[in-house]
Amino acid sequence: MEYWIAALLLLNGLAVAQETSGLSLRTHIALPNVDGRMDHLSVDIKGQRLFSSALGNNTVEVIDLQSGKRVRTLPGLAEPQGLFFDASTNRLYAANGVDGSTRIFDGATFQLLDTVKFSDDADNIRYDARSRTVIVGYGGEKGLRGRPQGSGALGILDSSGKLSREIVVDAHPESFQLEKTGTRVFANVPDKQEVQVADFVKGTILARWPTTVARTCFPMALDEAHHRLFIGCRAPARLLVIDTESGRTVASTEIVGDTDDLFYDAARSRIYVIGGQGFIDALQQKDPDHYERIAHYATPPGTRTGLFVPEWGKLFAAVPHRGEQRSEILEYDAK
Repeated sequence: MEYWIAALLLLNGLAVAQETSGLSLRTHIALPNVDGRMDHLSVDIKGQRLFSSALGNNTVEVIDLQSGKRVRTLPGLAEPQGLFFDASTNRLYAANGVDGSTRIFDGATFQLLDTVKFSDDADNIRYDARSRTVIVGYGGEKGLRGRPQGSGALGILDSSGKLSREIVVDAHPESFQLEKTGTRVFANVPDKQEVQVADFVKGTILARWPTTVARTCFPMALDEAHHRLFIGCRAPARLLVIDTESGRTVASTEIVGDTDDLFYDAARSRIYVIGGQGFIDALQQKDPDHYERIAHYATPPGTRTGLFVPEWGKLFAAVPHRGEQRSEILEYDAK
């Protein structure tokens, strides 16, 4: 009897610890009639709007966070993947996997303003505030004109939305991150099982860091203050921590499987990993070389993308429609 009481107290203690650390589920935002896989998200901070790529539905869903409701659907896309809302120009950029296009919409009327054509598989999108440019990762299967078959690139769009230049990498780039104080850009290239480092200004490759501890490196986050790069791998499911000064892997820890998004919360020294296996992991950064998983939150299967908004201390996760499981957005508060 004493054993079972002790075990129950231990389990209750773990549950309380999980509820009081990491994340707290705030609300569910329904996305009726949205089918298939969900992909990446973006946010309009001032307008309190969330944009979600419904890849399997070929739409982008526009959500008003004040009311907690979807207010618009942008149809007719071709498996939208990456999204970015540029507040300075009030434009929404949507990268499409099927035709390789990035479509640019007016952020108020959602009128299509322009379409930028890439070779194929336009995917993740990032923004460089210093140059006021939007960067789109693309390529892979069809390669690039004048380049080896299978090569990829980071396409750089100027403030008017026109392709100004590109940084070529050896295969399709998945997630990538830019330094804010330096000039480097880090790109996960899973087909080569490495992180490729380029000079963002010069467009040249500076280094190739193999991800030998685990393969299939997809999501990425950067802790620039501590010179640490976080890589989410799927085979096996591990978080790799790379020293950006040396390129050396300094830590490796088990994470949820099938991850496609992870984020670094600098205010709390924490990492959030979203995995399609059906969990969100919260890991605490003890110091730049040591990380501990402090929570393992259950989510509907297939939930593997999301967005952390540091200005609000909120994490959003995109749930796909699967059978009786309906598509929705989960909103969490970071604690």
